[in-house]
Amino acid sequence: MKKIFIPILMSAILVLISCSKDNATNDEPDVVTPGIVVDPVTPQNVRSFMVDQNATNETVALFYNLRKLSQTKFAIGHQDAFNAFYGASGNSDIKKTTGNDPALLGSDFMFITDKDNPSNNWFVGQENKIIQDTKDAYSKGMINIFCWHLREPNNENSFYAEDMTDEQKSTAFRSIMPGGAKHDWYKTKLDKVASVVSNLKDANNKLIPIIFRPFHEFDGSWFWWGANYCSPEEYKTVYRFTVDYLKNTKNVHNILYSFSPDNTYTSSAGYLSRYPGDEYVDVLGMDNYGDFNNQGANGSNNANNKLKYLSDLAISKKKIAALTETGYRVTNTTPAIQNWFSTYLYDALTKNNVQMAFVMFWANGNGGYYVPTPSSPNAADFNSFVIKPKSVLQNTLPNMYALPN
Repeated sequence: MKKIFIPILMSAILVLISCSKDNATNDEPDVVTPGIVVDPVTPQNVRSFMVDQNATNETVALFYNLRKLSQTKFAIGHQDAFNAFYGASGNSDIKKTTGNDPALLGSDFMFITDKDNPSNNWFVGQENKIIQDTKDAYSKGMINIFCWHLREPNNENSFYAEDMTDEQKSTAFRSIMPGGAKHDWYKTKLDKVASVVSNLKDANNKLIPIIFRPFHEFDGSWFWWGANYCSPEEYKTVYRFTVDYLKNTKNVHNILYSFSPDNTYTSSAGYLSRYPGDEYVDVLGMDNYGDFNNQGANGSNNANNKLKYLSDLAISKKKIAALTETGYRVTNTTPAIQNWFSTYLYDALTKNNVQMAFVMFWANGNGGYYVPTPSSPNAADFNSFVIKPKSVLQNTLPNMYALPN
């Protein structure tokens, strides 16, 4: 009887486990055996965790694959990699130094939405260059991410608060809110963004996905959208409007949306103080230069602590976590820091089970660099960084635009 009873009992248990899995909600991880948790985000249900559930298939795949990548590795990116160089032009500076392009290309909507575009051919040229760079990056399998240094709505001369009067600083952000004096002005800027993104297509006429991080580094006050110039609720209102307008009014469905403060927050609660909600954010980002500004191991540990709560938040929310901007700028008067890439940055990105999908270095040029060229004193350090087990450049980036079978 025992030999018959045990298989029957085991079959019943397996049936119960199967039923439990079929009835699992998106908010509950599937536990197959004690201690082993299965990711609740699957190729079948991934859309339900995204901002845009009508996103293109390639955009859905990018979201899914970035989450998967972050569980074991991180992609290495560079702002304006194909057009901002330290020294000679040609290949990206990362390719000059390592032999391979970055896995991620950073671009900016700034010139695309400038008041002098299209009346000034220089701005039109910049727009065309950015569009072509985005297409070239996608053709190589790379990831595209856009920030937006939007000039203030009064005179459109600067995005820095220090260039504005006190009155302008106190009213600029509020003026672009729904019902504000410059709200229609803001919508025309979004119309241009929507037009460009809706026409980013590959050789097969398929839309190219991008990551968009509007109003970044908002916890500081160097930009006119900074924390001193709007309340948390006002910030959330404009962020939500931006997403809703692009997604619902303009029907743009090839964007992942990133929330990207600077590094001032030291807790999850602080980080979420201006968070617009899970339904508006795909990527939980953080820009961090300060902790890496010649702070040594202490700075690296501080950065790792911040990335840890960011990573934990993304895991709990089934989102993507990323170090959306960082770097240490080397110039003729600011020397390179020994082991900055291979030790301080790498440790910050990987210690304590941190899961970052990517890290973005700012653009080279104007007499300095964030990413070294082959003759730079820290080129060997950078090469050590990119061959570490969790580092990914373009040549080792998996297919980000197709869901696994």
